[in-house]
Amino acid sequence: MYTSAKPYFYGTGRRKSSVARVRIMQGTGVITINGRDIDDYFGLETLKLIVRQPLEATKTLGTFDIVTTVTGGGVSGQAGAIRHGVARALLQVDPNYRSVLKKAGFLTRDPRMKERKKYGLKAARRAPQFSKR
Repeated sequence: MYTSAKPYFYGTGRRKSSVARVRIMQGTGVITINGRDIDDYFGLETLKLIVRQPLEATKTLGTFDIVTTVTGGGVSGQAGAIRHGVARALLQVDPNYRSVLKKAGFLTRDPRMKERKKYGLKAARRAPQFSKR
């Protein structure tokens, strides 16, 4: 686990079944996810873009170092959770960012999750195949 004497701002981000604990501190723009660099962690360029969106919206790209611990879900859900966490942490840095982040939709938690399987069914809604005989 990353520990630092530097003061940091914290935000928890969630999407689907992913939870991201995000710490941002003054720095040069280095993003570390689960102890790995963002380029090592996310293969797709679009996922890296999603993580950086709140920083671009607030014009703070390159001024903060981001250290996150993310668990659960897949890569897309994790990227969305990190974005949510970064946006919430930026609010602690400066409450004036709220209007920009809110308008872009970065403060809203994406609540879409997999529906649970119900008894008597094969999946959440998929019924067993009908057999006449």
